[in-house]
Amino acid sequence: MDWKLERRVQKTESHVLQEEGVTPEDTGEDGISESFQLLQMDVDCEHREEETLPTGSAVWCSKNVQRKQRHWEKIVAAKKSKRKQEKERRKANRVENSGICPQHSKRFLRSLTKEKLLGARHSGPRLCIDLSMTHHMSKKELSRLAGQIRRLYGSNKKADRPFWITLTGFATDSPLYEECLRMNDGFSSYLLDITEEDCFSLFPLETLVYLTPDSEHALEDVDLNTVYILGGLVDESIQKKVTFQKAQEHSVKTARLPIQEYMVRRQNGKNYHSEILAINQVFDILSTYFETQNWAEALKKGVSSRKGYVLQSSAE
Repeated sequence: MDWKLERRVQKTESHVLQEEGVTPEDTGEDGISESFQLLQMDVDCEHREEETLPTGSAVWCSKNVQRKQRHWEKIVAAKKSKRKQEKERRKANRVENSGICPQHSKRFLRSLTKEKLLGARHSGPRLCIDLSMTHHMSKKELSRLAGQIRRLYGSNKKADRPFWITLTGFATDSPLYEECLRMNDGFSSYLLDITEEDCFSLFPLETLVYLTPDSEHALEDVDLNTVYILGGLVDESIQKKVTFQKAQEHSVKTARLPIQEYMVRRQNGKNYHSEILAINQVFDILSTYFETQNWAEALKKGVSSRKGYVLQSSAE
């Protein structure tokens, strides 16, 4: 059996050598082994070259694929350019509207706003929102009041000369407080005072002026030594003189916005005219007047045309 196996190996070796152009006569026993080593080296090299090729990679692409790739790259580049231009446009608008230099960061602006609000605690005008009447309000009315508080605080943050705001008669376990937390992001960190005390016991009565549309006296000026009170009341049933009667019970002075002095009624289809404003609208009027000392400009900002009033100059 051994001589047959050896014979087959010799035939195989002879066949391989003939394909490589080497005859058995040209080689001895060592030559045959050397030839097989060279063949093995060639096979190993080819195997390594196949392994180095990137599997699954696009070694060659058709012209159609290359054209689609270039088209897609152009679309991506155009979108990036458009986003950059839009970002620059919004940045320019913020600078133009606020008058703030573009190099200021958001952190700096927040710090500046905080500094202004805290400064108002010591040297600014004071505004008190009386929230002691909310127990009569429905869930819908509480939600509307929470939204008005949010807008009022937002306007105060933007003001060059902000007021210091105090929410009185405001319990932290009340439905209104829960509604403010639900509707107003960051309400718990608002820069204002919150107290369960009544406004009439918190401040000296002689420093208080309750702003109510039922008063006979028009507000003439905003005084730094006066605490102005707004009734936090959203009453869809429109119960009249609620805040006026409350001020009278505590012998507190009252005043109304000078709408009648600077504005006139405008005819409308519903024949509707009202001087009752939301607390954020009243605040916008007070804040604008405090900065401009111009009642006409302030009333124009706070009294919408839906109330049925226009400035006298506009009517003429």
